[in-house]
Amino acid sequence: MKDVKVLGPGCKRCEATAQMVRDEAAKLGIEVTVEKVTDYAAIAGYGIASTPGIVVNGKVVHAGGLPKAEDLSGWLAAG
Repeated sequence: MKDVKVLGPGCKRCEATAQMVRDEAAKLGIEVTVEKVTDYAAIAGYGIASTPGIVVNGKVVHAGGLPKAEDLSGWLAAG
């Protein structure tokens, strides 16, 4: 199971990113837990200055803007 955190204040882009992660994981048949992190101090702790950010299994893989589906596939399938 992959542990995915979506970092952001809870804006529409952050919500869309969380749904994209769920959709892509379902398409790949990968189990994921998606946690939304909205606390600014926690977000800053990951070194993210631009949201939404994505953290997969503790590793920051994306920051700022909506991710591309093919990038999500790679991040979820890796490791």
